[in-house]
Amino acid sequence: MASIEEVRAGIARANDSANEGLGALAQAHASLEQAQGALMQATEGSGQADVNEANGLLAQAVGSITEVQQQVSAAIRASEDVAARL
Repeated sequence: MASIEEVRAGIARANDSANEGLGALAQAHASLEQAQGALMQATEGSGQADVNEANGLLAQAVGSITEVQQQVSAAIRASEDVAARL
């Protein structure tokens, strides 16, 4: 059985990794927002259904990343609560 300090250290390592993941997600979010803006600008006025679909899919991807960021942040908070109770 691990000691309390070992458990806390493991939680801290997990949260460090999760925070790195949040940084990568933030970069992906920004990149996809830029891609969406560029696509919208480049295809402005186009009546092709594929253009609307592509824009919608990028918007959905951006929203999904936001949701994942929130979930990761919640997981970090929850694990910090566990460590604080030890």
